[in-house]
Amino acid sequence: TFVDTSNGGDHLRKQARQLENELDLKLVSFSKLCTSYSHSSAREGRRDRYSSDTTPLLNGSSQDRMFETMAVEIEQLLGRLTGINDKMAEYTNSAGVPSLNAALMHTLQRHRDILQDYTHEFHKTKTNFLAVRERENLLGSVRKDIESYKSGSGVNNRRTELFLKEHEHLRNSDRLIEETISIAMATKENMTSQRGILKSIQSKMNTLANRFPAVNNLIQRINLRKRRDSLILGGVIGICTILLLLYAFH
Repeated sequence: TFVDTSNGGDHLRKQARQLENELDLKLVSFSKLCTSYSHSSAREGRRDRYSSDTTPLLNGSSQDRMFETMAVEIEQLLGRLTGINDKMAEYTNSAGVPSLNAALMHTLQRHRDILQDYTHEFHKTKTNFLAVRERENLLGSVRKDIESYKSGSGVNNRRTELFLKEHEHLRNSDRLIEETISIAMATKENMTSQRGILKSIQSKMNTLANRFPAVNNLIQRINLRKRRDSLILGGVIGICTILLLLYAFH
């Protein structure tokens, strides 16, 4: 009986360890899937901007199908491992040998702890995945609404944009015209000021000329006397030259 009992316990422990190894691998892959889901969903969302509006953003995607498949497989493995632990508990209670019973209880408790950790990790990862998927579905719906609005009012937006550009061009033209008019007005004011200065100088010169007529007459007499002296000197030089020539030929 002891041999049969030992063989039965070993068989259950082997099954438990095999299921635990499978669960460990599945949970690692499940965690990687949940981690990369957000990035994959974002890329799908960008691609779906150019696809048909009838195509769902996330439902039916490969990540969702893989998630559902892996979740079912992990739940089945957890159920099988729970069943193995229950069989180990029944086996431990029926062992009948105190020393063997204590060892089996220790082994059973360790397997139960592993099962509890795997179950907790599975539910935590699943909850995070569902939260990310809900968020991505919401963002995808918002993106679709935005794209639908843009596609529905694209012509009006384009026309409004053209009107705004034309209005900006008109404002720039008005600003340039105002600057040109300001420059012309400043130039006109400068020319008016210069003309006023020239008129003031001319009036001062006329005032001086009218105030001192004797000076003008004196200057005119001096000029006439210089001309007369020049004519007399030229006549004397001419007569002297003619007399010298007559003397020389005689």
